[in-house]
Amino acid sequence: MPQPPSPDRLLAAEHGWCLRANALCARRGAFRYFATVSRLGDGLFWYALMALLVATGGIDGLRASLHLATTGLAALILYKALKCWTRRPRPFANDLRIRAWVAPLDEFSFPSGHTLHAVAFSVVAVAHYPVLAWLLVPFAASVAVSRVVLGLHYPSDVLAATGIGGALAAASLWLADAGGLPA
Repeated sequence: MPQPPSPDRLLAAEHGWCLRANALCARRGAFRYFATVSRLGDGLFWYALMALLVATGGIDGLRASLHLATTGLAALILYKALKCWTRRPRPFANDLRIRAWVAPLDEFSFPSGHTLHAVAFSVVAVAHYPVLAWLLVPFAASVAVSRVVLGLHYPSDVLAATGIGGALAAASLWLADAGGLPA
């Protein structure tokens, strides 16, 4: 029976993925795309989406925006606590061959706050407005990939953040259905 890969082997593979992904930014077009997506993922995109929902959706848009804001606050508290607890150094801090193509917003790597928020916001927004899936799913995926390409996160930071963001969104949707959050 084959043995599962050792943790050292998984870490070495993940490090290799970071090196290869980070090299993509040597291409100007790739750098511009991922840097722009990352900047929008800082919050600008989500704030604009909430404002647009309020402006065009009336009371339903306001409810959706309040749901997004509540979920975003929970995501912020959770990811900051996890970063302080795990204190995982960023890839560029562990290997000088990996370049941070943009400045990080904080010191630690695990989990990716950008990805956690992108997934949580996308799931909640699509639950309210399914028509937005065509825009939000590719944007959230681009945010997630940008974190590794820009040298700021390991793939496992992004995968964990995807799971956490999805679970947080599911919990917020469950609470909204139960009457505990704006729906």
